[in-house]
Amino acid sequence: MTDSATTTERVVIVGGSSGMGLALAAALVAEGAEVIIASRSAERLADAERTVPEGPGTVRSIVADITSETDIERLFSEVGPIDHVVTTAVDVEGVYQPIASFDLELARKTLDAKLIGPALLAKHARIVPGGSLTFTSGIAAYRPAPGSSIVAAANGALESLAYALAIELGPTRVNVVSPGWIDTPIWDTIAGDAKTERHQQLAARLPVGRIGQPAEIAKAMLAVMHNQFITGTVLHADGGHRLV
Repeated sequence: MTDSATTTERVVIVGGSSGMGLALAAALVAEGAEVIIASRSAERLADAERTVPEGPGTVRSIVADITSETDIERLFSEVGPIDHVVTTAVDVEGVYQPIASFDLELARKTLDAKLIGPALLAKHARIVPGGSLTFTSGIAAYRPAPGSSIVAAANGALESLAYALAIELGPTRVNVVSPGWIDTPIWDTIAGDAKTERHQQLAARLPVGRIGQPAEIAKAMLAVMHNQFITGTVLHADGGHRLV
């Protein structure tokens, strides 16, 4: 991995235009890293670049769809060798759907973004020695609710993928951060105008008494990225959700 005392650390964040990925970009820029954020929307990427506070590091964006191998191959051809790769990408349209009205195309979108996409990152990223891959799963793998069967399956499979890649790609480290309920823009899609009320209901169920913030997940990601003795591990940042 790059010696941070002499050379700037370089990090690619796929899904970095909002939520947890954007919070991680801000934290890395504050540390002095060169950050490349990628997502499907050029407009959202431009907004994200303006959102990241100025710091000793830099941020730039590249349009790329994690479900497109052509896009991922182009992304890493453009950025070259990299210290860390992180993905927070998910296709929200197909995340929650009752099995009785199972939509195959939407299910495939979820699996492509949550499982196949990370495999494409592992295939094409040119990670320097000592670097890392960090995936994002979620609480649905451990506390599934009605309508979450596909995302639960995708998150569980993603963690198994990370275990296998940690063996296959070592000494490149491969880890997973598993968030609980986090206040990200996905809730605007899931709950709409009822988001605040829904958050209050969820907070009352957690041992910590609140839902999480994107910056807290960013800190968890930084922990597994920078600890050279962590690989093949799932770090839970879920406010104790797995316990209740």
